[in-house]
This record gives sequence, structure tokens and C-alpha cells, in this order.
Amino acid sequence: VLEEVLVSIENELQAVEMQIQELVDKQQELLQKKMRVKNLIKQSSGDLEAGGSRDTETSAEEWNKTDFPWYEKLKTALQSTFKLRKFRSLQLETVNATMAGKDIFLVMPTGGGKSLCYQLPAVCSDGFTLVICPLISLMEDQIMVLEQLGISAALLNASSSKEHVKWVHMEMLKRNSQLKLIYVTPEKIAKSKMFISKLEKAYQAGCLARIAVDEVHCCSQWGHDFRPDYKSLGILKRQFPNTPLIGLTATATSHVLKDAQNILNIQKCITFTASFNRPNLYYEVRHKPSNNEDFIEDIVKTINGRYKGLSGIVYCFSQKDSEQVTVSLQKLGIKAGTYHANMDAKYKTKVHKGWATNQIQVVVATVAFGMGIDKPDVRFVIHHSMSKSMENYYQESGRAGRDDQKADCILYYGFGDIFRISSMVVMENVGQEKLYDMVSYCQNMSKCRRVLIAHHFDEVWDSANCNRMCDNCCRENACEKMDVTGYCRDLIKILEQADSMSEKLTPLKLIDAWSGKGVSKLRVPEVTPPKHPREELERIIAHLLLQQYLKEDFSFTAFATISYLKVGPKAWLLKNEGHVITIEGITNKRSVFKVKPTQSSNSKGSRENAQTGSKTVQNSVMKKSQEHKRPSSGPNLKAKKPKLQAGGSDQPLIID
Repeated sequence: VLEEVLVSIENELQAVEMQIQELVDKQQELLQKKMRVKNLIKQSSGDLEAGGSRDTETSAEEWNKTDFPWYEKLKTALQSTFKLRKFRSLQLETVNATMAGKDIFLVMPTGGGKSLCYQLPAVCSDGFTLVICPLISLMEDQIMVLEQLGISAALLNASSSKEHVKWVHMEMLKRNSQLKLIYVTPEKIAKSKMFISKLEKAYQAGCLARIAVDEVHCCSQWGHDFRPDYKSLGILKRQFPNTPLIGLTATATSHVLKDAQNILNIQKCITFTASFNRPNLYYEVRHKPSNNEDFIEDIVKTINGRYKGLSGIVYCFSQKDSEQVTVSLQKLGIKAGTYHANMDAKYKTKVHKGWATNQIQVVVATVAFGMGIDKPDVRFVIHHSMSKSMENYYQESGRAGRDDQKADCILYYGFGDIFRISSMVVMENVGQEKLYDMVSYCQNMSKCRRVLIAHHFDEVWDSANCNRMCDNCCRENACEKMDVTGYCRDLIKILEQADSMSEKLTPLKLIDAWSGKGVSKLRVPEVTPPKHPREELERIIAHLLLQQYLKEDFSFTAFATISYLKVGPKAWLLKNEGHVITIEGITNKRSVFKVKPTQSSNSKGSRENAQTGSKTVQNSVMKKSQEHKRPSSGPNLKAKKPKLQAGGSDQPLIID
């Protein structure tokens, strides 16, 4: 009897320990939320508004004036040289501050006009502006545009001729030189002692007017595109302390900016931060059809329907994908061209120019295409696969609608892409963490897309201000929580059995074993295959992966990195019979399920999950809920009211 009492006490203690751990986890989550909300309160009250603090020197209002001695010169150059009528948001503040010799960080959305913030001061100042940029193609694009405007600019790289280098070095020492901008890569600063020597002479002669560091987030190892050579840029403020520096980025959190400021040796910095919001962009996530022909057909139908004859970009995960998609689109009558880093330079130029002049309707590209692209009338950006991070997605999708007319950003989300991309970013410092943030964005089918983006960039956003410019805000069907604890237990049983047999399960094999398919020895007899469509099972597994009930495990071969799924660090919480895992409502093409949690599924697994009750909504209500009533995409777009396509005609499983 006493032994039974002891066992009972031990079981109770174990349950208490689990509850304590759950509470500790919850405490950590709440502390993080508290810190984030504190920062947001400061931001909304003005402490972190453009300018970074409340003292007059760093407030945005202090620099939003037209009484500076250089203003008339700026205004004349803006209108006569750059052919622009007025400044856009935060441009005047940034230009005034850099003309006053201040060090600045400018965070502005893609297409917001960052380049003007150093190009205009360069034209209005004696000497030259040194521009450091990560991509030669981007620098070539900017120089081409500047030359068309009659502004003298030069690029120095490994392929520059001796004569060109000699001429640039001579012009660097002329205070009244017509050469206004010199573009170099960070590698040039890191590895060319000769160039640093020339910069020192130019600085001593008073000819180095300012330094512009484009894509400044590349300095930080916490940024989405860390580049080691950017770390060497700290030498610039050490060697040239009196030359103002301006760092520019479209995508940087406050943590990344602070890291970049330390790396660049900037003591005091004014930070101007424009809102992330692009009100003319419509954000949509679609389920990626598993059948490639159906997928391409859906893309073609979208382009020929809503965007007939209008300019756009299709972003692909790999160079091979971009080539294959281009061929498929061309076969179906779309004027498409491929663009990726390993293509012949002449062909890339041909595609770029063809697209710029609307001879090519769609550029099918990797991320190599787009930085610095200044085509204002891009009506759509379609992601064939999701981006590797929210920062990348925000930047790539931001190439749509730079003319401030309505444009669409459509992302096709596929379960297999998670592991394809994960295998690529596993060696990056925070690569997997950033990828999972992207997956979480795709999985969420209830929260305003702008709220999700704002949360990522530490900004306050009210979904009421979205104006139905995202798929989730247009969705009319409400979702209820569904208990998937039993499903999670089933998956863990399958993984534990495989582990006992020294078998590793890829995500594909795990779904097959769960569905009662594939190799028979991998199935678990007491696990009843669920009755939901495959794409909904994929969403459940992705949700459990994000919540750490499952985890990825990688195997490295000479030719590939393979992702397997294993039991995750939070799986032990399921030992507590009261522990519940929920997702938001599952729907399919026949009915809209509204599922309430059941206690039986908490403890036993698939049989209870399979028996979970559902309520069928009348066909008329279902039809109404499936309609994806997006706002008109402007007068130029021949838009039908599209339906959210999540796996053919299926509605998506919505996960919070």
C-alpha cells in the first residue's frame, strides 16, 4: 500500500514539475512581450520616432525645415537635375541632417527613395561622396541612371582599367571636380591599401564630402544578409572622423542597427525610421499546388487575368527553378525572361532592358535580381517559393507598386519549401530562426498581414488601418480552435518507433507513415490515419515544428544537406495529461469545420482526433466565406474577385 502511495506522490510531483516548466516558459514569453510593448510605447510616444530621441538635434521635426542655407540649392537640384517635384517622407529631414555633417541611419521601405538621400547632397556639395554597396549590378544600375540625369559617377572594381582607376584617383583630389559619386564594394575597403591611401589624401584635402553605406544591415551578424567584409568598414570613421556617414537599409530591427552602429564606430547617430507600411500593396499567401502543371497554370491564369499586359516579377528559390518556370511560362504565351547571378552579363542586360521597356512582361528571377531596381510600374510580385526570411520577403515584395498605384504581392507557400530552404540556411547564424519566422507568417491565416510584418520590425500597427489590403483582412469566415494534441502524440509515437529501429524520417516519410502509406514497418498499428487532406496534415506538422514539439535534424553528405524530423524539446510536456495543443479551424472543399476541443484527444491520440465533431455550414454561407473580396487593384488592373486557392479548391487550415 505504501509503495502505491509513493508512486502516486512521484507521479504528482512529476506533474507539478511539468506545470512549473510550463509556467517558466510562459513567464519568459510574457517578459519578452513586456519588453517589446515597452519599446512600442516609447516609439508611439515619440522617444523612438524618426530621430531616435527627444533632444532637438535628433528629432525629425528639427530637420523638416526649409530655412537651412543650402535649401534653395537642394530644391533647384531636386527639380532641375533629378526631375522631381517634391521630397517624399523623411527625405528632406535626412538630406538636411547629412548636409549639416551629422552621422545618420535611415530605415526606409524598398521604393521609398533612399538613394536620393545621398545622391542629392552629393550634387550640392564640393568634393565627392563615397558609396559602399554590396552588389556590382546594383552600382552599375545606379550609375546608368545618374549618367542619364547628367551626374558624373564612377565605379571602381576588379575589372576597372588602369586608365579609369588613374583618372578616378586624380579626380578624388580635386575639390571642384565634376565627379560627384564613387561607388565601391566593401571588399575594396577591406583589401585595397592603395585605395585607403587615396581616401586619406582626399580627406586631408577636404574632398571626401560624405560616406554612404548602402544595405547597412549587412554589417550585423544578426541581420538577414550578413557580409563579413562589412565588418572592415569600421576603419572609415576611425580614419575620417569628421566626414559624415549615412547608413541606409530597408530592413533592420533596432537590435541590428545598434550592432551596425558599433561596428561602424559611430559615437552619436541620428536614426530616421520611415513606417514599414506600403498602403498600396496587397499581401496574399496561397497554398502551393503539389502538381507542377497545376501550379504553373494557376500563375498563368493570375497573370493573364488580373495583370494582362502588365509588368511583374516572379521570384524563385533557385537558378534551376527560375529557368524551368521561364520555359513553362513562355510555352503558355507569357513573355518571360530569366535573370540570375550565373547568367551571361550580356543576356542579363538584355533581359533587364527588355523588361524595363515592357518588351518582356515578366522577369523570372532569383534574389540576385531587384536590388536597386527602379521600375515604378511593377503591378505584381509573385513568390514561386517563400523567401528565407521576413526581411528578404519584405524587400523583394516591396519592388511592386513604386508608383504608389495598387499592386499585388502573392506568395505561394509549400510545405516542402520549408525543408528545402532550411537545408540551405542551417549553417547561417540565425538562418533557421529567421526562416521559421517566415513560415509562421505563411501559416497564419487570421491575423492582418501588416500586423505580422509590423510585429517583426518592432512597429505599432492597427489592423483597422490595413483597409482590407491583405487576404486575411478580406476573409469573412471566422475560425475556432481545434485540439490536435492527439495528432501530436501519434506523430511522436511514429518518430520514437523509427528511432528505436535506427530509421530517420524525412517530412515526406513522416506524413506517409501517419497517413498509413509508404513503408509498412514505419507505421504504428495503434495510430489511425487522419481523414484530413494532405495539405492540412502538412500544416499541422509545420505548426508542431514551429512550436518545438518536433524539430529538424540534419545529415550532411558530399552532395546535399538532408533534413529529417525528430521529437522536439517540448514533446515532454505531453506527459502531462492536461497539456493541450490547438490550432485554428480546419476546412475542406465540402464543408467548413468549426471544431471545439475534446478532452479525449488530449490523452489517447488519433482515434479521438478522428472522432472530433464537426459542424457543416450551409452551402450559401460556405460560398460566401470562400470568396476572397480584395479591393480593386486600380484602374489599370483587369481584376476579377479572386478566390483564395489553398490546395486546389480547398480552403486552408488556419493556424495561429
